[in-house]
Amino acid sequence: MSWNLDSSRPIYAQIIEKISLDIISGRYQPGEKLPSVRDLAAQAGVNPNTMQKALAGLERDELVYSVRTSGRFITEDKEMIEKMKENLASEQIKYFLEKMADMGFDYEMTLALLDKFRKEREK
Repeated sequence: MSWNLDSSRPIYAQIIEKISLDIISGRYQPGEKLPSVRDLAAQAGVNPNTMQKALAGLERDELVYSVRTSGRFITEDKEMIEKMKENLASEQIKYFLEKMADMGFDYEMTLALLDKFRKEREK
């Protein structure tokens, strides 16, 4: 698990994004127990208080829930996870299409370029 954190944005926000991405990509399965705050903080190379703040944010977003004395677990709401995945994908596609338009590519040109790229990768 790679933690590419930088000082340009709040670290806790980057941790929230990283763990959220791990959840929607399936690296963490619904209902799976998360490592302890200290273990996650050590993996990420951050202060446990920063990790605690990030996990509290994930709880507010209902991606993670706590079981008293047992730790934190990934939500079991697969529908919510799938909706988050779709929303994130939509944001990324919108950003990509906007950047392509900024470079002078219309939608059809972008699709043709994507198809060319796909065919090259299949070789």
